[in-house]
Amino acid sequence: MYNLVKVGIIGMGGIAESYIRNLIQMENVEIVSAADICFQKAKNLVNKYNLNYVKLYEDYKKMIDEVKIDLVCICTYNTQHAECAIYALNKKLNVLLEKPMCVTTNEAIDIIKAEKKSGKLFAVGMQPRFDENMKMIKKVIESGELGKVYYIQTGGGCRRDIPNGTFIDKKTAGIGVTGDLGCYPLDMVLHAINYPKPLTVSGFKSSYFGTNKIYNNLNDALRFNVEDFSAAFIRLEGDIVIDFRISWAMHMDSMGDTIILGTKGGLRIPSTKCWNGSISGPLKIYKDKEGQQIEVEVPMCVKDNVRLSYKKIKAVVEAIRNSDSSPIPSYEMLYNQVIIDNIIKSAEQGSEVKIDFSEINELVNS
Repeated sequence: MYNLVKVGIIGMGGIAESYIRNLIQMENVEIVSAADICFQKAKNLVNKYNLNYVKLYEDYKKMIDEVKIDLVCICTYNTQHAECAIYALNKKLNVLLEKPMCVTTNEAIDIIKAEKKSGKLFAVGMQPRFDENMKMIKKVIESGELGKVYYIQTGGGCRRDIPNGTFIDKKTAGIGVTGDLGCYPLDMVLHAINYPKPLTVSGFKSSYFGTNKIYNNLNDALRFNVEDFSAAFIRLEGDIVIDFRISWAMHMDSMGDTIILGTKGGLRIPSTKCWNGSISGPLKIYKDKEGQQIEVEVPMCVKDNVRLSYKKIKAVVEAIRNSDSSPIPSYEMLYNQVIIDNIIKSAEQGSEVKIDFSEINELVNS
């Protein structure tokens, strides 16, 4: 049992500031250290919140080796996710890792191996899991209202939302919009149907907007080398398919609603930009009753004004304090990453990819 949960943060950019705002509001939680390759950036951020007692480092390994920490929050750019998580787990520390889990399937496998060897808690920060309206999607499916689910259409994006910064350089991001935003709608629907195993992926990707100075500033357009759009047809175990698309920029206002089709009914989930919060309106169920085609609107749950980012971190802190399992099982995030990675692989080779589960099965079942 942990009385005081001591936290270290790796990466002190914009996401880290969200973590700090939430952590300082929690009882019996203390930020004790932080690391960033830009020392001044870290110093400026802790000073902004009057956290002058926080010990700062440029080298995250040195921070982990020297400071007593219970939880490491990793807020770095994508290509550093696996390296930082594995090092922390190997040092027997609990880890909360920002999304996406990492960049490649092999990195995800290595993280899970380190998690299982460490015996510590590992979680990826999928904050929509803690929204009551998002939870309702899973409840509807588990109620049996839809019967057997066989087709899902999902995705997101908007006309212009290229984040630039470290997000558009393969050296730091590894992948583009597919990992940045795509992990959210994939998790939303896969979690709702209990994360069946992905079998094959046929993917497409492009970067027509990010590399074009008409739609992006010249300096960023010149260095843009990830995808700003992707689409895929994903086959899952249990004879289920996902029709997926995600975009940072396009000549359209929305990718449309998420649709889940079952043998007894269908579910429409009103579209949002990237599904990183709640839904934008009531769920709607379509089905037949006594020979009539009917539509049933599911009332929106009343929000409690607690930030989802707070709930995400709090759930991990409480799991650590009570020695519970991770609120977000690692094998689910592994499947999420496998799909993202294979969308990119399929797009690059121009053909469908069959997913190799030889090593993954061993990990999931151990």
